[in-house]
Amino acid sequence: MVFANATALPSLYHEMYPGTDLASLSWLEQQWVHWYVSIGNPVLATGLASFLLHEIVYFGRSIPWIIIDSMPYFRKWKLQPKKIPTMAEQWECTKTVLFSHFTIELPLIWLFHPTAEALGMSTYQVPFPSLKTMAPQIFLFFFFEDFFHFVAHQALHTGVLYKHIHKIHHKYSAPFGLAAEYAHPAEVFILGAGTILGPLIYCFFTANLHIITVYSWIVLRLFQAVDAHSGYDFPWSLHNIVPFWSGAEHHDFHHMAFTNNFSTSFRWWDRIFGTDDKYRAYRARVKAAKKAMKNASAEDIKNFEEKLMNEVEAEGIKAEAEAEARGIKAFGKAQ
Repeated sequence: MVFANATALPSLYHEMYPGTDLASLSWLEQQWVHWYVSIGNPVLATGLASFLLHEIVYFGRSIPWIIIDSMPYFRKWKLQPKKIPTMAEQWECTKTVLFSHFTIELPLIWLFHPTAEALGMSTYQVPFPSLKTMAPQIFLFFFFEDFFHFVAHQALHTGVLYKHIHKIHHKYSAPFGLAAEYAHPAEVFILGAGTILGPLIYCFFTANLHIITVYSWIVLRLFQAVDAHSGYDFPWSLHNIVPFWSGAEHHDFHHMAFTNNFSTSFRWWDRIFGTDDKYRAYRARVKAAKKAMKNASAEDIKNFEEKLMNEVEAEGIKAEAEAEARGIKAFGKAQ
């Protein structure tokens, strides 16, 4: 919708956008103005937009993976091809994700607009920033979230935090798209903080950030999270083009082995701190085996890869049991 002329606009428009020439705005910017003016309350408008954006993008991005999981043709790219999520598992996962969204995200989201404005973030204002302005900001948010997640994720693998919080997310040793946010509400809050703190801290120090940049960042972050849990590695997957990108191939090993690969978007923190040693050893064994078995049948190669995966998963089950036992012991001492 585009406002026909200034005289037909509600008075709120003149209060929020004094001197703004609608004709000079892009179509998207005009819709942005219409959204805020129509709702009439910036806090409500921002809250609704934020919640709807998250739900539409998260579930919208998950649907293609649900379809792919139902089609045998794609099994050749499935990282753990014998573990296909059932519709019952998909539905159970959906219910848990929605519970977290409505009990954690929805109540807190109404604080976003007041907090953002207090820090100097532009929300309802137009025009939008240029791509040249947004790109480096979004990269910084990726960098901050990746390190935050790397540290917080390792903490969630220890003691009481694993036993009572993170264990839920590790229910599936072969993750699927919807499972990206299949987690305890406390984990959703802890790891979600890494997504929103980056923009808020940046805005605090620069007072130069538009919420449309934050929304763009959140869309990309959701794509990254869902895709990393998809369980598929295609020749065109981003990590095959950008070597330091994590992707599903990197994160799938974390679910299979329980340890290693704690970061989200990039591989460098795990490499620097040595928390990818088992992963790299596993990949080296797979590569060496394929080279040694180049004349073997496809079935023999497949069986060998399955044997390696079973060994890694068995070690992961043992490591998980040890982490859980430490959690029980620590909880007992606290009592």
